[in-house]
Amino acid sequence: MLPKKRSSASSVILLSAVVRVFSILDRLSRESSVSLEELSREVGLAKPTVYRFLQTLQELGYVRRDEKDHWAITFKLFTMGSRALAHLDLYVAARPVAEALAEELGETVHMGVMESNAAVYVLKIESKYTIRMFSRVGRRIPLYCTAIGKALLAFTEPVERSAVIKDLHLIALTPKTLSCRSKLEVEIEKIRRQGYAVDDEEHEIGIHCIAAPVFDNTGDVVAALSVSWPVFRFATGSTAAMAARVRDAADRISSILGWSAPDLSGHARSRAAQKQAALQSAPLRPPKSSSSL
Repeated sequence: MLPKKRSSASSVILLSAVVRVFSILDRLSRESSVSLEELSREVGLAKPTVYRFLQTLQELGYVRRDEKDHWAITFKLFTMGSRALAHLDLYVAARPVAEALAEELGETVHMGVMESNAAVYVLKIESKYTIRMFSRVGRRIPLYCTAIGKALLAFTEPVERSAVIKDLHLIALTPKTLSCRSKLEVEIEKIRRQGYAVDDEEHEIGIHCIAAPVFDNTGDVVAALSVSWPVFRFATGSTAAMAARVRDAADRISSILGWSAPDLSGHARSRAAQKQAALQSAPLRPPKSSSSL
């Protein structure tokens, strides 16, 4: 019988064989290929044990062995994840809206979700132009210096948001990166008021992004939708107009997921707004108006 261990985060008993397999796959996913010796050392398992797992995974098609006797992950897991993604309500709701937005503006559209202390792209629609943003589905991006990340942070529950910000390593990736927590918190409050986030070359030089949050039927933020421009294609003074289009698209996705927009008095018909009424602290989606942009 396989040895078992108990998760520290819950009462679930974890099968050690499964834990080992996924630790190997996780390590393999981080580089193009890894030697057996290095893999054994990094996952903390004996080489014969790792080798047996790798042989099984190779037979199933999840890993391969290259000419240098190194091991690499295959696209089978990506294919499996892509199939599952197609069945998720969020993805199904977002894709046609994102495609329409990309067609309308001609630029790259992304959707990202929060994962621990980062955001992850789960959807990308390419720009129609030859010069475009380099990115891919599955790529992790920082929360503090990307439009998607800041939009997710701004509309996350206050307690969770504070905990995440506290744990972030604010590294200046460009001269415009917000690398001070107090300045980031001011920016977050601004985003909550106006309903969208801007990344003006904070993550990558030459890239300008605008993102808006996507909510589910409970009023919780579940994703953020963004459009990215090379700075030379972003017209000066067009932020308000472009932000309105991004917000419209994000709201359409939210509506498909069952979210109800705030009424004209600014009181959201959602669980998040109910929490704010009780706690005076939960994020509130502002009503659309020219003043909010």
